[in-house]
Amino acid sequence: MEQKKILITGASGFIGSTSVNRALELGYETWAGIRTSSSKVYLQDERIKFIDLDYGDKQKLKEQLRKFINKNGRFNYIVHSAGITKAVRKSEFDKVNYEQVQSFVDALTELGATPDLFVFMSTLGAIGVGDEINYTPLQCGCTPNPNTAYGKSKLKAENYLKKLSGFPYVILRPTGVYGPRDKDYLILMHAVKNGMDVGAGFRKQILTFIYIDDLVKIIFDCIEKNVSRKEYYVADGDVYTDTEFNTIVQQALQKKHVIRVKVPLFLVKSASFISEKIFSLLGKTTTFNTDKYKIMKQRNWSCDITPLQHDLDFKPDYRLKEGVEKTVKWYKQQGWL
Repeated sequence: MEQKKILITGASGFIGSTSVNRALELGYETWAGIRTSSSKVYLQDERIKFIDLDYGDKQKLKEQLRKFINKNGRFNYIVHSAGITKAVRKSEFDKVNYEQVQSFVDALTELGATPDLFVFMSTLGAIGVGDEINYTPLQCGCTPNPNTAYGKSKLKAENYLKKLSGFPYVILRPTGVYGPRDKDYLILMHAVKNGMDVGAGFRKQILTFIYIDDLVKIIFDCIEKNVSRKEYYVADGDVYTDTEFNTIVQQALQKKHVIRVKVPLFLVKSASFISEKIFSLLGKTTTFNTDKYKIMKQRNWSCDITPLQHDLDFKPDYRLKEGVEKTVKWYKQQGWL
């Protein structure tokens, strides 16, 4: 039986590289879409095939895909996890996260190489701020109103996919994704290890999470259960206050005493603006920017995963405590903590 071909874009990244590992385990002919200059530290398996596609030039991209298809046939499945989460200029978000997705999908369609499923990795941030009074979860079908450049660019790509008649997409909107190889939550864990638990704002904040292996399991369940033209919020189904989350991290790090500090939002906002301006003048990106402030300011990150449970019979393999413990152990093995 012929192997099904899968292309995973952004394959050098946290979600992409973990997806590549899972694809190999499941027996797919696995193509890792990465730039030639990208790190292959997590892509060492000799079964991996590499491809460097130029999403920024549609004609070149189309020619690359045409040559590939003539030699190998079309991709049966595509997991599009490529994208940017920070940029020097806000316009770069639209260019990479929206316009390049549009070019990619158009090229596939024009070549008659539409995959059986195109899994688009979006974000909960594409929906925007939820109910911060009663803290009701975000529902599928609610009107999106993203407040970050990143979220807006992802929503534009989502809407483009939805407009394509018959195009077989699945849109995944994960909440906070954590696990081995992730560097975003590593910053928080370093702070806790050093005895500091820093929070933004004084009002109650509800957080949600998904362990990387559970997110990847959902990707391949969508593929193997022939789900199409659907969109899902992705979380493990539990909710936590920011204090509860930090306590779990503290326990995993076996840190007995931590100083808890709450920083007023107006100070966080000012600091994020200054940080963004300084790095912009240096021509560099920074994680702590005005988009990050809006994420830190948001009080309710809960979302309804009932459709995921109904369509895929989703049950997380990892709850937060277990997932954080496993992540901390990996960080220590790598010398990151």
